[in-house]
Amino acid sequence: MSTRSLIQAAITMLGSEAKLGAACGVTQGAIWKAKTAGRVSGELAVKIEKATRCAIPRWRLRPDLWDAPSAAPATSEAA
Repeated sequence: MSTRSLIQAAITMLGSEAKLGAACGVTQGAIWKAKTAGRVSGELAVKIEKATRCAIPRWRLRPDLWDAPSAAPATSEAA
């Protein structure tokens, strides 16, 4: 899924560009600009992740900044 599609999904989840912007602490115009450009800042990626309750994770919006979580379960060694 492209960054534009992910941003549009976040907009749909929250109800409008203005509502996503409010949830992220930015203007509607900032959301529109990010959607149009197809790129968000790292800071906005984190805010969108929080606004969507992790439905749109930061690593999907900015894979250049964050790695996808490992599919392998975490293991711990007993001492």
